[in-house]
Amino acid sequence: EATMKANEWQKEHESYELKWASERDAEEYEKQLARERRESLNLRNAEGRRIRDNEHEMKRNDMNKEHESYELKWAGERDAEEYKKQLARERRESLALRNVEGVRIRDLEAQMKANDFHNEHESYELKWAGERDANEYKKQLARERRESFELRNAEGRHARDIEATMKAN
Repeated sequence: EATMKANEWQKEHESYELKWASERDAEEYEKQLARERRESLNLRNAEGRRIRDNEHEMKRNDMNKEHESYELKWAGERDAEEYKKQLARERRESLALRNVEGVRIRDLEAQMKANDFHNEHESYELKWAGERDANEYKKQLARERRESFELRNAEGRHARDIEATMKAN
């Protein structure tokens, strides 16, 4: 019986050893599964982090590109506004120059017109003076002619009177 009991103990001990070995194997397996799970989670976390970082980088790049696009748009708008201001300034300057030139031309035309009026007036004055002189000359000639007729008449009468006095004597 002692052998039986020893065998039984032996079997019980082996059973315990197998049980403990299987528990150790199960624990080891669970640890391995937990380790593999942690590694898998770490890999998935790393991959997720890499993907998020890539997405964040792409988003930042997109935002930078969008910002640069807005900067370029705003710079273009500022350039366009500055160009419009320059055109308006050039137009104002051109109008001012044309205004000055127009005033100068109008003043010159007014001066020329005044000179023309003055010359025309002088011409009329000279014409009228010439006509007055011509009328005075005609009057003088008529007066001289009348005087000449009167003188010849008087001389003719005097000569006739002398002849008549000579004939009567």
